[in-house]
Parts: sequence; C-alpha cells; structure tokens
Amino acid sequence: MNIAESERMRAMLAGEQNLVVVNSCAVTGEALRQTRQAIRRARRDHPQARLVVTGCAAEIDRAEIGAMDEVDALVANAAKLDPRAWNVPAEAPPLAPARTRAFVAVQNGCDHACTFCVIPQGRGPSRSLAVPQVLREVETHLAAGAQEVVLTGVDLTSWGHDLPDAPRLGTLVAAILDAFPRLPRLRLSSVDGIEIDAALFELLAHEARVMPHLHLSLQHGADLILKRMKRRHLRRDAVELVTRLKALRPDIAVGADLIAGFPTEDAGHHAENLAIIAELGIVHAHIFPFSPRPGTPAARMPQLPRAVVKERAAALRAAAAAVRTGWLQSLVGETLPVLAERGGTGYAPNYAPVALPEGTAAGTIIAVTPSEVREGLLA
Repeated sequence: MNIAESERMRAMLAGEQNLVVVNSCAVTGEALRQTRQAIRRARRDHPQARLVVTGCAAEIDRAEIGAMDEVDALVANAAKLDPRAWNVPAEAPPLAPARTRAFVAVQNGCDHACTFCVIPQGRGPSRSLAVPQVLREVETHLAAGAQEVVLTGVDLTSWGHDLPDAPRLGTLVAAILDAFPRLPRLRLSSVDGIEIDAALFELLAHEARVMPHLHLSLQHGADLILKRMKRRHLRRDAVELVTRLKALRPDIAVGADLIAGFPTEDAGHHAENLAIIAELGIVHAHIFPFSPRPGTPAARMPQLPRAVVKERAAALRAAAAAVRTGWLQSLVGETLPVLAERGGTGYAPNYAPVALPEGTAAGTIIAVTPSEVREGLLA
C-alpha cells in the first residue's frame, strides 16, 4: 500500500526541486520510532531541502512529528495524493514510470477495531475504488510495461462494501482478468481470510493467472489471543481455508502476519502461535514483536516483559525460517517461470525468490530450473 502511494506521489512531484517527502507509518510504536529515524536521516542527507512528512504518523502523531526541528511541513494523510495539497498542476501524471510489478491500491481505510491497531485513526473508514477506476489504472501500468499487477489495500478483502450493490473482491479480480486477457500475472497483497468470498476462492484455487500466493492477516494462532485482538476469525478458520485451497491447488504458498508477545499471551498461547507456522506451512512469514501503540486498547492490557516479547519473536522467526528453507529446498529442480526484477533476482508465481542469469532484463518472464538454495535464494 505504501509503495503504491509513494510511487504516485513520486510521479506527481517529479518536477519539484530540492524536496524530500517522508511517507510515514504508524502501525506500531516501532514504526513510529523508525519514522523519526528516517526523518532525521533525510535531514542529514539533504540539509538544504524542504522536508515534508505525510502518511499515518503525520496524521496520528501530528503534534510530535510536527515539533521535530527537521520537519518543514506536514501534509494530511487524506490529502497526500491530491495535487492541490502540494501546489502542483492537477494534470500531473497519476502513476510512476514503468515497473516490473505494478502496485494498485484499490481500497483504503478500515472499519474494524482490532485492539492493537491505530490505522483507522490514520486512514479513516474503508472506501473502495470503483471497477472502472481500477481498470484505468491497471491499463496505464500495462501500457508502461508492467508484467504483474499487485492489488493492495489497508483491508483489501473489504473492497466493494461501500459501492453500489456491494460487490466482493472476487468481482474485481474477475473484471481485471476479463478486461486484460494478456495480463500474465495478478497477485493479491495481504488478505483477511474470513472475508474471502466464493468467487475469489474459486479464482485462487483454479485461475492460473492469479498467482498461487496467499498472504493472510492472521496475527496469532491462539483463539483467546485472537479474541483479545478483536479479530474476526479463529484458528480453525485459517486451517480450514488453507486446507481447502491446498487440496485444490497444491502449489499455493502461504504467507502470514504473526504478532509475538501480545498482552496476556502465556506460554501455551505462544506454543499455539509457533505450531500454526508448521500446520499451515507458512513460508512467507512477517513476524512482529508486539509494541504497545498509545491510544489502543491493547496498550492498556497487561504487558509482557520486553525480553519475553523479543525471545518469542525470535522463536517464531526461527520456526518460520525452518519451514521456509524446507519449502525452498523442495523447489530445487523444478522449472519455474520467474519475473525478473532489477538487481539480478526475480520472483516465481509462488513468490519464491530466484537468482537469475547475469544480463536478464528486468520485466521479462523466463524459465529457471534452480539447482540449489543459496543465501535464501533459489539459484
């Protein structure tokens, strides 16, 4: 989501001189700390530039960010893609130049109230781009040479609920595939498994152009912690979803976000969190040590010692790394269609990272048969 928005701002501001923009994040306390670090680093690197901060931290922590000596101005999160907020021409190009993969933000905001999250405060209620708007943006990216479209959103699977007749995400995915039969690859960013509609499930299970890669906003493997997070699924919902998908599409690769050390998490809850990595075969794991975010219910819950949180996060990362290594090893000898990125690597449909032959042009899809796993890459 931030990549999609940052690229639109970069294109919109392409004619501006001596301007640095920090598109900030505030999803955790650690994200806010890193935002402040990024602002200080940007000022050191560009001492004479005008430094403007936008994004969620600039919205939620406006007073704190605005008081930093390094910051010249703030732009409201809701206005950051509006040329008027930057005093640039309205006809500025809406998209960045050609990229290997195009990130298309089709949804913004969130209507849920997870106890650890401040995103609704920074981005407001859920709202969706209409199908014709999405198709126009996808068409522009394809004309610029993109070989893969990645649909993104704050709560991607809530797309459509605010549109006439409340279509579901499967409707949008089908519309894109129908409108652009030559689009080779369509990928989804993080999804809420409990919101996957029947049409989207069928596309994930059977449509070759929808990449076999499902990243779940899972957050935890223990039901009691999920309830205290105010998530809308239980462990069994995730297990049933992945089991059904893998039965129909065995090559699908599962990713997930998991939080370590959530308030009140005991050793048993942590064990369930560890166990779900192997049970679901999570090969793309994003592990977050819990950090309390002021203004959220979770920040007022009984906190675990930081050492325990870090220890549990390390254990989750180690378990995830073991599953991922085994998965990569299982792909050795298999011929994979790899979309080449810049820098000599690319991604298979299942999002496995692959080292490419020297001289492979970015944006091309080539067949690669890896012979080993080297430094986390198929090679």
